[in-house]
Amino acid sequence: MTDSMETSVPVPCTNSQIPVDLFVSKKHPGLPSGELGFVDSSGNPVYKVTRQSLTSSSNKRVLLDAAGNPRFALCRNDKGCWQGYKGGDAGEKDLVFRVKRTKSKLTRTELEIFLVGENSADSTCDFKVKGFPYQRSCTIYIGNDIVAQTSLMYKLNQLFPKRGKFRLTIFPGSVDHALVAALIVIFLD
Repeated sequence: MTDSMETSVPVPCTNSQIPVDLFVSKKHPGLPSGELGFVDSSGNPVYKVTRQSLTSSSNKRVLLDAAGNPRFALCRNDKGCWQGYKGGDAGEKDLVFRVKRTKSKLTRTELEIFLVGENSADSTCDFKVKGFPYQRSCTIYIGNDIVAQTSLMYKLNQLFPKRGKFRLTIFPGSVDHALVAALIVIFLD
């Protein structure tokens, strides 16, 4: 029985009672150069992002879990808005969310995320992302509640932290960790 537990792929628990830390970088061991990866505190891959260029004006990224299964296809249209589709294909029937950039300054970015479903006619957003992409710092909200935060990893006696690797903390709740990872990918673009 222990053998099957040791060989299983780690799956993040969305109903955890403690925060979950993932470490985000393009330089994790085992990832091709330039691919963004999310690993847990033990260094085990949880998610990775592959980039696929469709045309010169639009991009597609696919968020894969540790087993290589596509969780979300993220597509940016020519107006800069994003759409997230379930799985690896961008079919209209698989649309899960839309992202609209509400503020984009040199230092500050804000996104509004609208989930597609029963409340799709509602004009209020379901999630908000606010932060500073250059500093790899953002906060994801549902209403006034914080869902997740990113932060640079500071070290003692270091004047400027490196921006190549940062921490994503997902707080307890019922939010899908893959959705949070997908929103971080869009925020960093």
